[in-house]
Amino acid sequence: MEPRRSLRSLPPEGALEKSATTELILDARAIHAWYGSSHVLHGVDLAIARGQTVGLLGRNGMGKSTLIRTLLGHVGQRSGQIHLFGADLSQARPHEVARRGVAYVPEGRGVFPTLSVRENLVMAARPAAPSGRGWTLARVLQTFPRLGERLPNLGSQLSGGEQQMLAIGRALMTQPELIILDEATEGLAPLIVAEIWRVIAQIRQDGIATLIVDRDYRRVLAHSDRALVLQKGQVVLSGEAKALAGSAELAGYLGV
Repeated sequence: MEPRRSLRSLPPEGALEKSATTELILDARAIHAWYGSSHVLHGVDLAIARGQTVGLLGRNGMGKSTLIRTLLGHVGQRSGQIHLFGADLSQARPHEVARRGVAYVPEGRGVFPTLSVRENLVMAARPAAPSGRGWTLARVLQTFPRLGERLPNLGSQLSGGEQQMLAIGRALMTQPELIILDEATEGLAPLIVAEIWRVIAQIRQDGIATLIVDRDYRRVLAHSDRALVLQKGQVVLSGEAKALAGSAELAGYLGV
């Protein structure tokens, strides 16, 4: 098992967490996960502060999606401590995590093909708080005008880009305090990709904490406060996104 490494020019990861904010909304420590006899995650630590955007990087097959699924309660074989908004959810089921204010945009989008665009958007919607902007149906349709044109259409009738807009809009309408985006731009046309990143920037400005997984590591780092790199299910680099962007070690781990 390879030892965890960090950039020598950066303070320890815990110092970064404490300096960023006084409140961690996600504090996961020593996370292990298995699929059958396959040990995928090996003692991963991940912390996200309120309003913070964290990038999760690594080549394919290094455990990024497994870490997300473990945090959300989808991986049954897991160990470690997961505290979310101060509650111990180490063994929570997916619906219990969602009720705590976590929204998930999965790889593959996960829209309901037999429901209309409107039904997909409102099925899990929560009322926006009286103060603040919140994500109402009107705001989602203003952000994604194409969805407004397709409200009566079924999810199965949308293009890949429209389905991704729908998945993000649906997640935002749950009024999340933490949103997890797993490969939100994969397989999309460049114009749609640019639109998705624009919305990610807007989410960040709204103060919603975000965990981003995406193959375009440069854009991930540009939109993140902090980032960490997984290799073979272990954190091998972590620190402030700006510092990691110029790291030769990062290029080595990502194979770029």
